[in-house]
Amino acid sequence: MGTKIIAPYIWGWLADHTGKRMLVIRIASLFSILCFAGIFYSVDYTWLMLIMVGFSFFWNANLPQFEAVTFSHLGKNPHRYSAVRLWGSLGFVLFVVLLGALLERFDVGILPGVILVLLLAIWIFSFIVPDKSAKNVAGQYESVRDVLFKPHVLLFFLVCLLLQASHGPYYAFYSIYLEANGYSRTAIGQLWALGVLAEVVIFMVMHRLLPRCGASKLLMLALALTAIRWVLIGHYADSSTIIFLAQLLHAASFGIYHAASIHLVHAFFSGHLQGRGQALYSSLSFGVGGAIGAYYSGLTWDRLGAAWTYDIASGIAVVALFMSAWFFVLYKKQLNGAGPQQEGQ
Repeated sequence: MGTKIIAPYIWGWLADHTGKRMLVIRIASLFSILCFAGIFYSVDYTWLMLIMVGFSFFWNANLPQFEAVTFSHLGKNPHRYSAVRLWGSLGFVLFVVLLGALLERFDVGILPGVILVLLLAIWIFSFIVPDKSAKNVAGQYESVRDVLFKPHVLLFFLVCLLLQASHGPYYAFYSIYLEANGYSRTAIGQLWALGVLAEVVIFMVMHRLLPRCGASKLLMLALALTAIRWVLIGHYADSSTIIFLAQLLHAASFGIYHAASIHLVHAFFSGHLQGRGQALYSSLSFGVGGAIGAYYSGLTWDRLGAAWTYDIASGIAVVALFMSAWFFVLYKKQLNGAGPQQEGQ
């Protein structure tokens, strides 16, 4: 988590200044493989810690820069981002289902080998994707600091941080929690897959929803449904029907949220700032927010129990919801002052 806070911006700065995003991705992917391969050398705690820090430093360079490359290829159609992103979700579904079944039969020790093969595939396929630099637009001479410290941008990143912090109990303890409530590993894998399938469905229609509803309104909807989702998981784990419905809400808590947020980041950080903008989104939300979420849920899980931990997560999502309404007002003023534009452009 520490490298996720720092590394994306370092690589984003490098990509923005060289303009060679795919080269950065290829180099980072290669060193991710080399670092991760060290896991087969020893299982000593200190060695594994060093391996994971090195791996994470390079691995966390990839996604923000690939987001920037994607938007460069989309050009004047950034609302179609979700149609590309859904393929990552489909890959996740496929391997969650396969690995869930495999781990019922084989020891978890097979996992590092599977991960290494996937890392190699990412590196190989990165040579097929052509690079494309972002075109500079009006406002291109603004610095990252100028954009970041605009009130509506700061507020947006705080909303993202809180939303990811609310995911702490889900990402850290969901599988353990379900297993403790009698769910099999296969069923747990299928529930994870169900959540991502719901995400895929929403990605398939987001290119229609974004122009009609606007990214900031969709962000508020995602936060409201996220707050409901954590209450359902925390209090109704004994009901497979409710857990099933709660997993469908992953379409909102990640799918709608991420598609709307990445759209807004692209609007805030244009041209030569694109790589660092995506890096800041990754660092502040998934990095800082994810670290805070993992930390508080670890503290409260043992002391207060699962239900209270998910209630706290829901409360954090509600706070983020109110802040997103404030963001909506500020962003509207910003757009009105800048002239006619599409909201969430």
